[in-house]
Amino acid sequence: MTNRLFQQAKFFVERAKGSPNDEQAMQKAKNALSSAFANSTIAEQNQLSEMQNELEQLK
Repeated sequence: MTNRLFQQAKFFVERAKGSPNDEQAMQKAKNALSSAFANSTIAEQNQLSEMQNELEQLK
């Protein structure tokens, strides 16, 4: 079974990385990461943290 919130976070982060100047895309990615983090396994949380770091580097 796949974690739908994790998949959504991954999708929105990739989208935000494709348009780093789009503040709405960045906000959606951050919100998706936040939602997914609370409902993920430790392994998924580690990956989500890496995605969050990638977003922070775009600023």
